Amino acid sequence: MKTLLFSFAVVTALLCSCKKETKTCNCGTIMSDNVSNYSVNIKNDCSGNVKNWVLSEGDWMTAYVGSHYCITNTTSW
Repeated sequence: MKTLLFSFAVVTALLCSCKKETKTCNCGTIMSDNVSNYSVNIKNDCSGNVKNWVLSEGDWMTAYVGSHYCITNTTSW
């Protein structure tokens, strides 16, 4: 009985510990910015691609070079 209970506990623990992580691919690190048009170049966390994004003035004011930033109107780039 103890062996059966122990086996059930081990199987349950293995099944519960195998959760797949979901990684958001619409985020990255700000590499540079441009005040003339409120744009930033962001390096994607998943693909490593760098893309230029034009932000609103308010968003640009809080987007610092070297910080992590997510673009909400895309899934990846």
